[in-house]
Amino acid sequence: MIPHTHDKPVIPSAVRDALIQHARATAQSAYCPYSHYPVGAAVLTADGAVYTGCNVENVSYGLTMCAERIALYKAISQGRRDIVALAVVGGTSRHPATPCGACLQVLAEFADAETPVFIRPLKSGRGVDRVFSEMLPVVFQK
Repeated sequence: MIPHTHDKPVIPSAVRDALIQHARATAQSAYCPYSHYPVGAAVLTADGAVYTGCNVENVSYGLTMCAERIALYKAISQGRRDIVALAVVGGTSRHPATPCGACLQVLAEFADAETPVFIRPLKSGRGVDRVFSEMLPVVFQK
C-alpha cells in the first residue's frame, strides 16, 4: 500500500525510482520505426501495483498509441481506477518526453490534481517531477 498524508498519496523515493525503472525497461519494447523515439510509461495504483506501456507506432500515424495511454488502459482493463503516480521515460536529458495532451486528458479521468508525474530521459540524466495540475491546468469536464 502507498502511504497517505491528508488523503494524498506519498510516494517514497524507492517506489518512485522503481516506477521510473519499470518505465525505462518498458521503453525497450517500443515499436517506433517511424519516429525512432522510444517511450516507456508506468502507472502506480494505490496498492503498489505497476502497469507499464510503451509507444506503438503505425504507418497510419493517427493509429499510433502513446506509452502513457497503454499503461493507463492496462490498469483500467484490470479494474484499477486508483492511479496514484505516473512515470514517463523517453527523449534526451535536454528534452525528456512529456505526456501529450491526449494522454493527460485520459489521465484526468483517473488522477487528481496532486498526482505526481515523474519525467525522465531515456538514458541517464536529470528529469523533472510535476503534479498533474501543472501538466494540465484546465481539464475538459462534462
